[in-house]
Amino acid sequence: MIKIAIASEKDVVAEHFGHCQNFTVYTIKDNEVINVVSIPNPGHRPGFLPLFLKELGICLIISGGIGQSAVSLFNEHGIEVIVGAKGNVSDVVNEFLKGNLKSTKPFCQKG
Repeated sequence: MIKIAIASEKDVVAEHFGHCQNFTVYTIKDNEVINVVSIPNPGHRPGFLPLFLKELGICLIISGGIGQSAVSLFNEHGIEVIVGAKGNVSDVVNEFLKGNLKSTKPFCQKG
């Protein structure tokens, strides 16, 4: 069983991970979704979200964009990152389940 958090603006993938409205969390077992919940973003603070999501059991995050330093922090916590996703979150998770979802753009740059 795995848990995936998609940075969301309601049911659409957010452009930037840390500033999303909510995280749509999918629990997947045997390549099928067995649970979906929406969790409000508790706030963007340096180093907080990787630990917060790890404590929820998340092993993969998906976002439209995210900074390279944030990716490094997630990776240090054993959380994989896919960047460049867009569209409806349920469509994105279905593409992931089919093995079609890969990072498609570079990480966000500061400034």
